[in-house]
Amino acid sequence: MNTVLELDTIHTYYDKSHILKGVSLRVEEGELVALLGRNGAGKTTTMHSIMGLTPPRQGKIKFFGQDMTGASPYRIAALGVGYVPEGRKIFGHLTVHENLLVVHETVGRWTIDAVYKLFPRLHERRASKGGRLSGGEQEMLAIARALLLNPKLLILDEPSQGLAPVIVQEVMQSVGRMKDEGISVLLVEQNAYLALQLVCCPANNWH
Repeated sequence: MNTVLELDTIHTYYDKSHILKGVSLRVEEGELVALLGRNGAGKTTTMHSIMGLTPPRQGKIKFFGQDMTGASPYRIAALGVGYVPEGRKIFGHLTVHENLLVVHETVGRWTIDAVYKLFPRLHERRASKGGRLSGGEQEMLAIARALLLNPKLLILDEPSQGLAPVIVQEVMQSVGRMKDEGISVLLVEQNAYLALQLVCCPANNWH
């Protein structure tokens, strides 16, 4: 099994504030890894370090065996890394379909038609402005946008945050299907129960 992502004893700061102190983790090919923790524990800072938004001052970050410590976000994305940030960050003034067209599609399984099939609700609302979508629909759109890169590794930061339970189930089932299709997933969650269900159960048995 190949290692997709490896953090080796990283230390990350915001100015003089030492936030991450020797964090290490690994994600193997086809594996779903859940990073759990309360608010303020450093989960999002870890994601920002991985994606080059807040590079660590010490330690190493490797993607697919290549040292990418301090690399810019676009270089990391170009390796085949999809990132769904906390807060979704969709374009509220664009329609659902326009949000998807913004992404430069890569060759692979995931096309606009494929993500509409995964998220039928987005197809129904494809002409609606992103800012008019519910929180769950925005999360689906953010995931769909990341999938259009046909990533080898998908990183999701708090996908269940602020969502109704029935929508959380729908979103988590979609994440489980990505794992079942061979995409490596790093899931950041506060909700340990949800995350552990997803890690332990196949998508078709998730509830």
